[in-house]
Amino acid sequence: MVLRNTYIHVILLAQSYSLKTEWALICRQGVIESFVSDGINPLFQSRIEISRILRLQLPQVFFTTKVDKIYFYGTGCSSSKMKNMVKTPLETQLKTPAIVENNLDGVARSLFQDKAGIACILDTESNSCFYDGTSIVKKVRSLGYMLGDEGSGTTLGKLFLADCLQNIAPKELIKLFYKKNKIDPDGIVDYLYTTQFPNKILSVISYFLYENISHPYIYKLVCDNMKVFLERNVFQYEDYCNYPIRFVGPIAKMYSTILRDVAQSIGIYVDSVVESPMKGLIKYHIKKLTI
Repeated sequence: MVLRNTYIHVILLAQSYSLKTEWALICRQGVIESFVSDGINPLFQSRIEISRILRLQLPQVFFTTKVDKIYFYGTGCSSSKMKNMVKTPLETQLKTPAIVENNLDGVARSLFQDKAGIACILDTESNSCFYDGTSIVKKVRSLGYMLGDEGSGTTLGKLFLADCLQNIAPKELIKLFYKKNKIDPDGIVDYLYTTQFPNKILSVISYFLYENISHPYIYKLVCDNMKVFLERNVFQYEDYCNYPIRFVGPIAKMYSTILRDVAQSIGIYVDSVVESPMKGLIKYHIKKLTI
């Protein structure tokens, strides 16, 4: 057990997506403790459900260490109402003041620290912004998995599943997909329309696509969707050629070779691709603690 006064100037960081939340308890000297819990998204979860995750999943050290402030960066935290849906459970459960921001703020700080650039997310969802080294000054409106999320695991899964259900995808892939996942067309449709997190289920399908990326149909599906993301996001920043463009997220990392090739084919240079923003975010906040 960690005594409450062992550390000085401690903050708790969280970067959350629909599938998981990464946590890090940090001080000036570095990381005290890190942890991964279920995803937290106020668009799909109530205050009670968020409180339950915090209370039952977080390690005891998060409660016994004296924390000065919580910084939570999360999917769905774009409005004051949604931010408060997360802020209230955090402060109630952990007895600490919390600052809740959209996950895009955390990604931008992670990727660029105090420099300017274009930050892009390809995960369960997708998003992008222009960061001036201090704050986000422009971003493309995120439309969620129903209207947007181009290039995300959810959209890739949705497109492939629709092609399977309508017998557009190659028959050998349809057969392999149903066999591997032990499902049938009726079962998957019923499940998607009754589950609380359909985007999570759809996103998992992207791993099946990656396992079979050598198939021409799947390769084209991924290439086409990456191109759509770049055209609908990066092209909207007028000076995109003058700034580094960086990506974060498991989907970006998984398909990084395809992403870079597609980007290059339309005149975009991808500066870097990382799977998680947490390492950069820890660096950003430790630097702030030492100032």
